[in-house]
Amino acid sequence: MGDSSSAAYIHLVHRLIEECILFNMSKEECMEALSKHANIQPVITSTVWKELEKENKEFFEAYSRSRAEIRASETETRQRIQNMISDNSSKQ
Repeated sequence: MGDSSSAAYIHLVHRLIEECILFNMSKEECMEALSKHANIQPVITSTVWKELEKENKEFFEAYSRSRAEIRASETETRQRIQNMISDNSSKQ
């Protein structure tokens, strides 16, 4: 690849990572998705992601916290549903 095509490829990966972030994906999920659906090697996605993290440290720190809060909320919701199912089963 020449310099301009390499830059265009990196820009494409950057744009696709932004799409992954819109879908609240982790770096690992993004690497897997881009490998599967865009035929981008995980090492390329990981490298571009790491550079984005360096350039946007505060954003990625907030993104990580947000993802953790969402996971905790999802876990709590699953537990509540399981408790409701268990309570309902024991009443029958």
